[in-house]
Amino acid sequence: MRVAVVGASGNIGTAFLRWVAAERDVTVVGVSRRKPPLPPPREVEWCTADVADPAGAAALRRAFAGADAVVNLAWASGPGHDEDLARRTNVDGAERVATAAVEAGVPHLVALSSIGAYSPAPKDRRTSEDWPTDGVGSSPYSRQKAAVERIMDRVEHAHPDLLVTRVRPALVLPRPGTGETRRDAGPTPPPQVFRLARRRLPVLPLPSRLVLQFVHADDVADAVLRILRRRVPGAFNLAAEPALPPRRLADLLGARHAPVPLSAARAAAWVRWTLRARPSSPGWVDLAAAIPLLSTERARAELGWRPGRSAEEAVTEALSGLPDRPGWAAGAARRPWGDRSEHAVRPALP
Repeated sequence: MRVAVVGASGNIGTAFLRWVAAERDVTVVGVSRRKPPLPPPREVEWCTADVADPAGAAALRRAFAGADAVVNLAWASGPGHDEDLARRTNVDGAERVATAAVEAGVPHLVALSSIGAYSPAPKDRRTSEDWPTDGVGSSPYSRQKAAVERIMDRVEHAHPDLLVTRVRPALVLPRPGTGETRRDAGPTPPPQVFRLARRRLPVLPLPSRLVLQFVHADDVADAVLRILRRRVPGAFNLAAEPALPPRRLADLLGARHAPVPLSAARAAAWVRWTLRARPSSPGWVDLAAAIPLLSTERARAELGWRPGRSAEEAVTEALSGLPDRPGWAAGAARRPWGDRSEHAVRPALP
């Protein structure tokens, strides 16, 4: 199986390369804006292409030639204060990847979507993959994820012979030493949560409605490989148990939960956003409050997928990689593959 991975140098991309390192029947073509400075944990054929650049379409077609599948993990961090800039990578780039895959005759396209693509949902029950994916209007991240879902709808309709699979993970956490938490195609926890954790503050001020689900990047990579091997279409939710209310998240951070109104949290986020003191828009608060609790029954039944780490274990592991010193993120970004001596023992695919 020859797989082209777009965004192979990101958190989930590097997790996928680690995960398939022992799969000798899988050949990987890594597509990224630049070749990573260090060699990956397995041999990879690299192709340089920027999905945000219309001129990169030819490079994408060359990278996809002869591929059995294309996995699109490319996503610009942020979107920061320049939503249009992020959209060129996240939305326009997704369309270019899909178009290049069709033109190259690739039979299977796997797109990494997100829990953030879902429309608001009540948190008193688990939501399956048939819930609407119109996003949360006040969140730029959610709007762009929903826009990618519409692109996949059009591609499926126009090319019925192309197998399209969408992966919708909960909040994705990386292994320690694999880069900044926000360098992810999937949604990530509120940045202030991890800033507070690094500062060892005694109080975690979060609205009580922010019940969050997490999943480890390695478990997302495991699900992607299972999807590729089984060639299954449709959407798959991915999340580890248990869902964590703010009180339990505070316990894991060694802090005490201080409930604050959602309106106060949003107002504080807006002030910091307006003053450019934080890269995430206040829409993150709306998104965190509105996203559903995911049901993972389909992934468990059809893929035989079971997360190797619980949500609590994933959070604890991620926190272990956040030392209290300046420049941590930049230093971690120079070690994109992590410590190869710490590969997790993974179960064989059934």
